[in-house]
Amino acid sequence: SVSVDDVRTAQKTLSGVARMTALEGSRHLTSLVGSPVHLKCENLQRTGSFKLRGAYVRIAGLTASERARG
Repeated sequence: SVSVDDVRTAQKTLSGVARMTALEGSRHLTSLVGSPVHLKCENLQRTGSFKLRGAYVRIAGLTASERARG
Protein backbone atom coordinates (compact mmCIF):
# COMPACT_ATOMS: atom_id res chain seq x y z
CA SER A 1 0.00 0.00 0.00
CA VAL A 2 1.00 3.62 -0.49
CA SER A 3 1.15 5.86 2.56
CA VAL A 4 0.73 9.63 2.77
CA ASP A 5 4.46 9.84 3.50
CA ASP A 6 5.17 7.87 0.30
CA VAL A 7 3.13 10.39 -1.68
CA ARG A 8 4.90 13.34 -0.05
CA THR A 9 8.31 11.82 -0.76
CA ALA A 10 7.35 11.19 -4.39
CA GLN A 11 6.10 14.77 -4.69
CA LYS A 12 9.51 16.08 -3.56
CA THR A 13 11.33 13.67 -5.87
CA LEU A 14 9.24 14.76 -8.86
CA SER A 15 9.55 18.49 -8.19
CA GLY A 16 10.95 20.06 -11.35
CA VAL A 17 10.65 16.77 -13.27
CA ALA A 18 6.94 16.18 -13.78
CA ARG A 19 4.71 18.98 -14.97
CA MET A 20 1.80 20.14 -12.88
CA THR A 21 -1.16 19.07 -14.99
CA ALA A 22 -4.72 20.32 -14.88
CA LEU A 23 -7.79 18.65 -13.47
CA GLU A 24 -10.72 18.86 -15.86
CA GLY A 25 -14.26 18.35 -14.66
CA SER A 26 -16.33 15.91 -16.69
CA ARG A 27 -20.03 16.79 -16.82
CA HIS A 28 -20.81 13.58 -18.68
CA LEU A 29 -19.12 11.27 -16.16
CA THR A 30 -20.48 13.30 -13.27
CA SER A 31 -24.01 12.80 -14.58
CA LEU A 32 -23.40 9.06 -15.06
CA VAL A 33 -22.13 8.42 -11.54
CA GLY A 34 -24.03 11.13 -9.68
CA SER A 35 -20.92 12.55 -8.07
CA PRO A 36 -18.28 15.03 -9.25
CA VAL A 37 -15.66 13.47 -11.54
CA HIS A 38 -12.41 15.21 -12.42
CA LEU A 39 -9.87 13.89 -14.88
CA LYS A 40 -6.13 14.46 -14.39
CA CYS A 41 -4.60 15.47 -17.73
CA GLU A 42 -1.42 13.40 -17.49
CA ASN A 43 -1.34 13.23 -21.29
CA LEU A 44 0.15 16.73 -21.03
CA GLN A 45 3.37 15.38 -19.47
CA ARG A 46 6.44 15.65 -21.71
CA THR A 47 6.24 11.89 -22.28
CA GLY A 48 2.49 12.03 -22.99
CA SER A 49 1.84 9.59 -20.16
CA PHE A 50 1.40 9.28 -16.40
CA LYS A 51 4.10 6.59 -16.40
CA LEU A 52 6.84 9.20 -16.03
CA ARG A 53 5.95 9.65 -12.35
CA GLY A 54 6.22 6.03 -11.26
CA ALA A 55 9.25 5.24 -13.38
CA TYR A 56 11.18 8.30 -12.23
CA VAL A 57 10.42 7.74 -8.55
CA ARG A 58 11.46 4.08 -8.81
CA ILE A 59 14.72 4.84 -10.63
CA ALA A 60 15.55 7.74 -8.29
CA GLY A 61 15.17 5.36 -5.35
CA LEU A 62 17.69 2.80 -6.59
CA THR A 63 20.82 2.23 -4.53
CA ALA A 64 24.25 2.77 -6.08
CA SER A 65 24.74 -1.00 -6.46
CA GLU A 66 21.32 -1.39 -8.10
CA ARG A 67 22.19 1.40 -10.54
CA ALA A 68 25.54 -0.24 -11.31
CA ARG A 69 23.73 -3.46 -12.24
CA GLY A 70 21.48 -1.53 -14.61
